[in-house]
Amino acid sequence: MRDAEPTAEAWTGPATLAEFLAGIEGRAFRFAEVALRQRDDALDAVQDAMMKMLAYRDRTPSEWQPLFWSILRNRIIDVQRRGLFRLRWLVPGSSDADGEVIDWADEANPDPSRSHDGQEAWARIRQALRGLPARQREAFTLRVLEDLDVAQTAQAMGCSEGSVKTHLSRAREALQKQLEEFR
Repeated sequence: MRDAEPTAEAWTGPATLAEFLAGIEGRAFRFAEVALRQRDDALDAVQDAMMKMLAYRDRTPSEWQPLFWSILRNRIIDVQRRGLFRLRWLVPGSSDADGEVIDWADEANPDPSRSHDGQEAWARIRQALRGLPARQREAFTLRVLEDLDVAQTAQAMGCSEGSVKTHLSRAREALQKQLEEFR
């Protein structure tokens, strides 16, 4: 049995679609980057998803999050199917399209120690997430990192709530094994 839809009074999220998109942009980019393994493709996928969301501005704000993740997920699948996914990115010391070595430094963080620790942690998590099958990675990212509920995650992934729970359980188990020594 599904819970009742949230009322307008209960909604505490962004009031406008622009605020929503501004708040989700960074997380959406990381999600796309992990899936596509190529910065430019991830940026394009997020931009396309955001542009497509403009057509849904008349929807209620509580619908925006699962709808956005569903659109982004479908866009990522489209990019992968079209072969825009470049395997050269996986090679150590890889570079971007201009031949520059990819630098993952967080320029907004002035503390080099914290920046390095954050980079190392994100690299380990990103590597562990990449090792998961796509459906497990999606379920984990949407449920745990994006804090969507099971129903919203199922809607975004286009599967049943039971499948979400199964994928999430398997993802957590695999990540726990992969990240055990990182604790």
